[in-house]
Amino acid sequence: MKVLIAGANGQVGAELTRLVKSEGIEFLAAGRTEMDIGSRHHVMTVVKESQPDIIVNAAAYTAVDRAESEPDAANRINHQGALHLAEAAAKFGAILLHISTDFVFDGTKEGAYVEQDTCRPLSVYGQSKYDGERAIRDVSDKHIILRTAWVFGGEANFVKTMRRLAADRDELNVVSDQRGGPTPARAIAESLIRIAKDVLAPEFAEWGLYHFTGSPSVSWYEFACHILKDHSGVKVHPIPTSGYPTPATRPANSVLDCQRIKDVFGIEQPDWRDYL
Repeated sequence: MKVLIAGANGQVGAELTRLVKSEGIEFLAAGRTEMDIGSRHHVMTVVKESQPDIIVNAAAYTAVDRAESEPDAANRINHQGALHLAEAAAKFGAILLHISTDFVFDGTKEGAYVEQDTCRPLSVYGQSKYDGERAIRDVSDKHIILRTAWVFGGEANFVKTMRRLAADRDELNVVSDQRGGPTPARAIAESLIRIAKDVLAPEFAEWGLYHFTGSPSVSWYEFACHILKDHSGVKVHPIPTSGYPTPATRPANSVLDCQRIKDVFGIEQPDWRDYL
């Protein structure tokens, strides 16, 4: 098995690169310099030369609020980039594993979202990711789209932000009416390797959408309290979303049902508390 990792410098991409290296899997780790997925020509050239069995798209424009004023930039990576990788995978006989997001939903459902639920993105970022999903489905027969949420790992994420702020402040206000499943980047990478191995079997036929997040589901406020449980000098206060206005609207409910990935691949939801 040979794996091409797009977005190798991101949270999930970096973890995946470390894991495939440790397992002795042949791979090509491609950051933006090595493969700009917004360029169809660049993608086709890299895939043709590397001839991977599996392409993992861990690349994304993730600046959710900035995307509201930079829709073209978000679309270039999240929509067009996904399309280019799907086209290359179809042309050169590779399987595409693509990471998507809870932001494809509007967050109004009372229970956990299943893969078949209707998508209604609330933001430019969410729409660009949903457009990427649709582009992949239109072009590639052999693909896995893995929707996840609240990813932490690497340097830029909620966990690091809370710890950094707690070092300088006595009190923090954190949104308490948005709920989701914090997901360790390492757990996503581990799942991608498991999936990659399984989908290479000639008899595999369960292509399409899967949800994968950490457990248990919590609010951002509850997540922050757990992150800072050893910071006794810091008081964390719950506030409503209206008390922390942002350019992009977030879904209030980001809880994803992860039964399908368990049924097909035997992958359990990770307990995010074990990864902090």
